[in-house]
Amino acid sequence: MNRRETLLAMLALGTPPLHALAQQAGKFWRIGILSQSDRKASEIFDHFLRGLRELGYVEGKNLSIEWRYADDKLDRLPALAAELVALKLDVIVSHANAGPLALQKATSTIPTVMTSTSDPVASGLVKSLARPGGNITGLTTMNIDLSAKRLELLLEMVPKLSHVAVLLEPASPASRPLLDSLKSAATKLGVKILPVETRTLKEVEEAFGAIAKQNARALILPSDPLFSGNRIRIAELATKNRLPTMAAERRYAEAGSLASYGTRLADSYHRAATYVDRIFKGAKPADLPVEQPTTFELVINMKTAKALGIKVPQSILVRADRVIG
Repeated sequence: MNRRETLLAMLALGTPPLHALAQQAGKFWRIGILSQSDRKASEIFDHFLRGLRELGYVEGKNLSIEWRYADDKLDRLPALAAELVALKLDVIVSHANAGPLALQKATSTIPTVMTSTSDPVASGLVKSLARPGGNITGLTTMNIDLSAKRLELLLEMVPKLSHVAVLLEPASPASRPLLDSLKSAATKLGVKILPVETRTLKEVEEAFGAIAKQNARALILPSDPLFSGNRIRIAELATKNRLPTMAAERRYAEAGSLASYGTRLADSYHRAATYVDRIFKGAKPADLPVEQPTTFELVINMKTAKALGIKVPQSILVRADRVIG
């Protein structure tokens, strides 16, 4: 087969010409990462970077990354999103809800990959999970949908609860739907939900006094960068104030919270790399379905249970995916 016949055969099969493949192989890709947290708390993105390396994208070799950190100040996200958009990057990656929403306002053309996002359809990030329809796609955690299950598990571990507090970051787009979901579940379970708004670590620390005054005897922690970045301190305060805490991520239970129930965030961030890879190879975000989690994990910290004087029921322990201590 001569060169012309080879080229025609490749085109018929939908295969890019050899020179195009060579350009693809030699391309230096540029990614932006918009984090709601600070540099230290953004370590969760290490799983994303590992996923990229496994797919052949190595920083300094064929990849460069522009980082922007909001340091838990959500009002900084629009300006940081604009900075990344101005760099005309190949792809921008962000997490939770506030980051992708800031990027959505900043650009309708640069492909955006979201991860650990709650209900992207309700928040307006995508038209549907199957057909996102715009320049944004990625992974969702279903955290809002799981909030009722977390409350049920907490009540199973700590019976006779009448008041349960929930920490909220009011600027977070997921806070209101999360609170609504919890209140709906609480009504059916005969429990009252006490929302406590916090914007900084100092306010989080001060919140425990407010929780005590409201007669709450347990605490629910959402998956918000403000809380995940300060999860060790929050666990210390919860134990000191004898508040059994149910969280959205295993990182919280590992840090000292009583329990967690939710998706494996590490897997979500790792999987986000496959979306970037597919976009690099020509896929359009509009055509890439948003991925939902299929497995959930329950983690129990028995050291914390012992410190709080809680006897975790056997019915919970046999369902746990991991028991610490």
